[in-house]
Amino acid sequence: MTKSELIERVSEAAKLTKGKAELVVGTIFGAMTEAMVRGEGIEIRGFGSFTVRQYKSYEGRNPRTGGSVHVKPKRLPFFKVGKELRARVNLSTAPLVEDDGDDVEVQERKTAAPKPVAAAPAAAKPRPAPKLREEHLSEDEI
Repeated sequence: MTKSELIERVSEAAKLTKGKAELVVGTIFGAMTEAMVRGEGIEIRGFGSFTVRQYKSYEGRNPRTGGSVHVKPKRLPFFKVGKELRARVNLSTAPLVEDDGDDVEVQERKTAAPKPVAAAPAAAKPRPAPKLREEHLSEDEI
C-alpha cells in the first residue's frame, strides 16, 4: 500500500475530502517522525512499536573494491510488530473484520497451503557479473 492509497482509504472510511485525509495522514506521519527524531519510541497497541536504535561506528567493507570503509555511528528507526498483527498475518485463516457501523461481520480469509521447501542444491551456480549501466541505455542517452 502506498501513501496515496492510504489517503484514499482514510478519505473513504472517514467520509473526508482527499485534501483533508492527506492532512490527517501527513500529520500522523509527521508526529511520528518528530518523536523518533527526539529519540522517543512510539507504541500502537495491537500493531507494533517504533524505536530508535543506536549503532556504533565500525570498519565495513566496500563490496565492489573489497577495501575497508569506516562507517560512522548512526541512529536508525526500528519496527517491532505487535502480537495481534503478527497473529493476523501468520494465520492461514485470519479473520477479516468489516465494520459498517452497527454490526461487526467477521469473514475468513483463505490462503493456499504453504509450499514445501526444496532442499538447497549441493553447489550453487556462480552468478553472472552485473551489467553496467551503459549497457541498459541507448546511444542517445549515453
